[in-house]
Amino acid sequence: MRASEFLAGAAALLASGVSAEAYLGFNSGNTLADRSAKFKKDWVQEFTTAQNLKNAPGTFNAVRLYTNIQAYSQTSEPIEAFEAAIETDTKILLGVWASGTNTIEPEIKALQNAIKKHGKKLTDLIIGASIGSEDLYRVSVTGIKNKSGVGAGPNELVKFIGDWKKAFQGTALANVPIGHVDTWDVWVNGTNKPVIDAVDWVGVDEYPYYEDGKGNNIENSGYLFDRAFDAVEGAVGGKPVWVTETGWPYIGQTWDKAEATAKNSQFFWQEVGCRKLFGKVPTFWYTLRDSNPDNEMKFAITENLSTTPRFDLTCPATFKTTPKASGSATSTASGTGVSAPSSTESGSAGSGSGSDAEESGSAGSGSSTGSESGTATVPAESGVATGGATSVKGVSAAAVAGMTLLIGVFAML
Repeated sequence: MRASEFLAGAAALLASGVSAEAYLGFNSGNTLADRSAKFKKDWVQEFTTAQNLKNAPGTFNAVRLYTNIQAYSQTSEPIEAFEAAIETDTKILLGVWASGTNTIEPEIKALQNAIKKHGKKLTDLIIGASIGSEDLYRVSVTGIKNKSGVGAGPNELVKFIGDWKKAFQGTALANVPIGHVDTWDVWVNGTNKPVIDAVDWVGVDEYPYYEDGKGNNIENSGYLFDRAFDAVEGAVGGKPVWVTETGWPYIGQTWDKAEATAKNSQFFWQEVGCRKLFGKVPTFWYTLRDSNPDNEMKFAITENLSTTPRFDLTCPATFKTTPKASGSATSTASGTGVSAPSSTESGSAGSGSGSDAEESGSAGSGSSTGSESGTATVPAESGVATGGATSVKGVSAAAVAGMTLLIGVFAML
């Protein structure tokens, strides 16, 4: 066997191991709905509720963060979610804010400070790191049209990924798989291939709710999801695909044919979560607790962190979305797709959570809130919707981050 063939095979085996476990978790930004900072006790409450949800189809013992930096910190103070995760044995998908900055050094420093303090107790919980969240969406034609804020191009992200790997080379995190999170339509755009080549896994934010003009009624949501997910899988050259944001709002405006109700949230949970994702694909649902005040669409599956959700989480024995039917679904996945709010929250341009940064048709997502010192501001949750929609309330975390940079303010939303 030639050396090149051996290395290619080894790389494939390594990549396949990235998704060896189908993690179950939620997205979580670093601020609350009133924009105040989250502290350890707030995350402990979230993680405890997540692990004890009534009738859940598995244990939701993982969290996706949007930053390593504690909200409103003027230095690289580690986010207190780390301590809460250690206390509750919650796995961590790290988030590194990469928009509106020319360096991720504050993010790296915050994590290094946390590791110095907690050591193996922390590093053993880290399952991956996402360098950026919907940055490519924000600089896309759709993102610019939706005024989604400052983003980052593929060359910038590849540089940041290299900076991250260099910083943790030879450490306990050296082999932690690196990814990037963005809206599904971004991944089928060939100009972003350098990012695909640079990562171990691809994170997709996908919100059929925001797929206006594509038959986005709730009955069609499973087909819309499948088409976009399959398009991503077909574009990333065998890299594992993680679903980093998805969900359906229980309250909010009617988005084309999509209605926001708790009944529809349950349908989406069953037809996308139960049928397609849970136990099969690393999944971070949007969301356990609402925290983006700028997004009128609310996605939380619980109220006040009750372990009894708004709807029954039990997975049904049969589903209404069938593989054969998906071939004739009303909509098709296109490069202009939609995304959900981001975060911290994300539609095909973004994500459904306010795109935490969440976001539209492909929209963005919304909830990453965390302040950092240095040259960038980590947004709290932003309110952009994905699925090719326009930004919710016209405000995204990225946009706010860009504005704060311009005026020299480094506090979060």
